[in-house]
Amino acid sequence: MYFVTNRAFDDNQSGYKKLTKHPNALGPNELSAVSITGVTKPSVELLDDVLPKSEVAALKAKYHLSIDENQQHFVPLRIACETFDQATKNCKNVLIYVHGYNNDIKDIYSSARELERLYNVIVTPFSWPANGGGAMSGTLSYLADKRDARASEDALNRFIDIVGHYYALLTEAMRDRIAIIAKNKHSDNLTKQRELVAKLLEKECSLSVSLLCHSMGNYVLKHALNSSLAESRNLVFDNVILAAADANNLNHKAWVEKIRARKGVYVLINANDYALSWSRRKPGEEQRARLGHYLRNLTAKNTYYIDFTGLKGVANSHSYFDKKTASKNLAIKRLFSKLFAAENLLTNLVYQSHNNTYKPK
Repeated sequence: MYFVTNRAFDDNQSGYKKLTKHPNALGPNELSAVSITGVTKPSVELLDDVLPKSEVAALKAKYHLSIDENQQHFVPLRIACETFDQATKNCKNVLIYVHGYNNDIKDIYSSARELERLYNVIVTPFSWPANGGGAMSGTLSYLADKRDARASEDALNRFIDIVGHYYALLTEAMRDRIAIIAKNKHSDNLTKQRELVAKLLEKECSLSVSLLCHSMGNYVLKHALNSSLAESRNLVFDNVILAAADANNLNHKAWVEKIRARKGVYVLINANDYALSWSRRKPGEEQRARLGHYLRNLTAKNTYYIDFTGLKGVANSHSYFDKKTASKNLAIKRLFSKLFAAENLLTNLVYQSHNNTYKPK
């Protein structure tokens, strides 16, 4: 599994500890790509930033890319090509996952693998330097993570920009290749060319790329959207899913309405969410009602608010997309399968006009 991160990498450590709790020494905007394989004895490898020209040439030829192989290219090109290839061959969708507060790398890797197994997706985590426990705990750890979340806003913007660039590049290459096939088959009939292009695109290019922000990962996204760079405002993802958002409900409309998605923006709420109830008790004027557990003031016009409160298997869960909940409630599992595949959800939801939410059925 590939991770993209602004954490510092320490090759003197072993296993998951190589990805530290600290920002990259070159600054919090500096991104690295890391490959993690295995579980009990994980191999954690920092990837070289610059690709060899021979590899660039091979990728260009294999995927028919419109790139200059004589220019310098970087490791996200390899990751994007491998992910796109795996997704199209295995009929999977791609999920970019931004984790929350107090998550260490082992936790994030475990959650990402679970998402892959449950929902037939390829997960690429963006990991910011959440504290993950350690010497600090409780309120101090929580507030430290909020500082790191704010400092990571432009790293997330840069990553989203990279995702958008390579998604567009690979999609364009596939469309061009399909157009040539159609033209060769129906050289004298433009209508049949268009029909074949549409048919082949549906068959070969139906994958979706969605963004899942969980807990304080939404706080990172909030600040990314309000940044002067704000690549996160670009139309990159099919769905954007704000799950158990550890961000203020108050005035959330101002930043949530900046999100653009091809299919939908979804805010997921559990009014009994224990973790969000706990975070609200932290000191400071920012600790108002959290977006992910408050069923009032839900007014963003671009957003579907989905209320999981009281559903079978949810209870006080903070991660109700996990295996524990999915095993108890197959309707919730089906709902997340559709969310991550950017499919139509309306047949799985009932609208509640009194608070502008949808209830899964």
